[in-house]
Amino acid sequence: MARFLRIRHVVKTDRPSAHEQIQASCGIKPDGSHWSLTQNEAISQVEEGTSIFYVERAGGRRLDVIVAMDLHAHKYLKTVADGQQPDELFYLPNCPNVAHEISRSARAGR
Repeated sequence: MARFLRIRHVVKTDRPSAHEQIQASCGIKPDGSHWSLTQNEAISQVEEGTSIFYVERAGGRRLDVIVAMDLHAHKYLKTVADGQQPDELFYLPNCPNVAHEISRSARAGR
């Protein structure tokens, strides 16, 4: 049975392509602990049926997250309300988890 995970934060990149804009998705488990998955890990979990991801808009409106594919067969996550770009995910706040801050700093050469 699939587990339902609400995406509350994302780790964004500065890349323009839909499949490269989101590096990772993050949220809070029912026990209060942090979860984080790379985009590829999340895509695999959706395709395997082990996880169902969603985002919540103001007012509690739930948007399911699906796997999409661009013209070059690159897979990425987006909500059912999005067009070609993963706008609903991209508008989520950056993940505050310290592990992501370290990862971003290392890529920037700091």
